[in-house]
Amino acid sequence: MNSVKKTTQHLIKKYPNRRLYDTQTSSYITLVDVKQFVLENDDFAVIDAKTNEDLTRSILLQIILEEEAGGAPMFSSVALAQIIRYYGHAMQGMMGSYLEKNIQAFIDIQNKLAENSKGVYEGKPFSPEMWAQFMSVQGPMMQGMMGNYIEQSKNLFVQMQEQMQSQTKNIFGVFPFGADDNSNKNK
Repeated sequence: MNSVKKTTQHLIKKYPNRRLYDTQTSSYITLVDVKQFVLENDDFAVIDAKTNEDLTRSILLQIILEEEAGGAPMFSSVALAQIIRYYGHAMQGMMGSYLEKNIQAFIDIQNKLAENSKGVYEGKPFSPEMWAQFMSVQGPMMQGMMGNYIEQSKNLFVQMQEQMQSQTKNIFGVFPFGADDNSNKNK
């Protein structure tokens, strides 16, 4: 098998009739094909055929929507509602970055597990079926580890927030608008 990464980006044009056209293969494709590009780490971009507007994020969101609707969803309604609440919030950028870094940490852990598993079964990587068996036994332990990681991450974030508040009080404490309003309440 050739391990050389393709350097050519798939340029996919989306037409007004909602059809997707892969200019590299000169053929019409579906969202399933785009999902396969994602799974294979192929580089691609989706643009509007008329306006050249970048539609890549929109297509990726469509794929996520289809995945969430068909079978075992990854996100609960509660999690989706919490994400929605951060749109327009002052911490929206920080939330996006936080989620992205946590997903990357999860991928790194998964890659490390896959790398370590190669020597376990005759030097071959685990098949999807073997991973399913492994996770059925080790799933609760993995969830516990991830729960501990999230708890540590939350505690670190709270400490960072407290330090920022303390620094803000030190910086702005000399100004009159930073004074304690309790003195006015007791009068």
